[in-house]
Amino acid sequence: MMAAVVLLAATSCSNESEVTVVENQKNQAPVPVTVRVADFSMSQEDFLGGGSTRAAVAPSTYSGVKSLTLAFYTSDGTKQKYCVTQLKEDASTYETFGNFSLTLPTGSYKMIVLGYNSEFPVVFNSMTDVVFGEDKSREMFCYMQDVTIDDETPVDLTATLNRIVSRLNVQSTDNRTAEATKVRISLSKGGRGFNPVTGFATSDAGFVNVATTSTAVGATTLSTINFFIVEEDETMDVAIETLDDADNVLFSKVVTDVPFRRNRTTKLTGAMYHFGDAAGAFTLETEWDATYNKDF
Repeated sequence: MMAAVVLLAATSCSNESEVTVVENQKNQAPVPVTVRVADFSMSQEDFLGGGSTRAAVAPSTYSGVKSLTLAFYTSDGTKQKYCVTQLKEDASTYETFGNFSLTLPTGSYKMIVLGYNSEFPVVFNSMTDVVFGEDKSREMFCYMQDVTIDDETPVDLTATLNRIVSRLNVQSTDNRTAEATKVRISLSKGGRGFNPVTGFATSDAGFVNVATTSTAVGATTLSTINFFIVEEDETMDVAIETLDDADNVLFSKVVTDVPFRRNRTTKLTGAMYHFGDAAGAFTLETEWDATYNKDF
């Protein structure tokens, strides 16, 4: 478990943070709200591999969380009332990373708290449609709660964030050649956007990820993709290609029926740069472990 505390005190929104207040209710007295995010619920032995020890780590020290976003919507989800993002590497967006201050008018709200591994604030297309502010998705923790403020008494809330992404690792068993400069991975399902209310993907159409490798020539490579699925477990096909600078395909392999699970890493391992008669063979481990492993 990763413990973290997000405190919201009785002060107005500050220009120090990335703040959006959609509607101003001048005739209603603001109410101080305190939200304590008690835990980032994260199973490190499932997602990152290793032993079963669970360590409590503050968001300020956990490298997988570079930003925290807090948003309040009306109870019907149609209007965003408040949204603020703190960027860990930008001290001008906070006084203490993980401490927020706001007041809200009386009423009913849906509160969303996000912790994620990106230096770009996420984008709310709506309460149920959130995307990353860059061209790929990252590690994401999420929490949603209905909140009612019915008088001027300060409100004290506690939230537990859960990791909602799936992760794919593609590991080469051979060394990168000089002409292979990119890795293109295509997933037949899943998506890059998510619904904070359900924690699932907003699209199951699949996507393509192309990355220029920074691994030195003569070394094995590891490609990592974080994405969202539409249910707790989902099976899909994964196409793996190595490309040159002109995007010519040097190697291509489709691995079928690859299982994924939220808060779980699936690892595909095989030859990507030097391959012969055995390149098309792969083995399948049928039992879930700390990391799902499959050779291709």
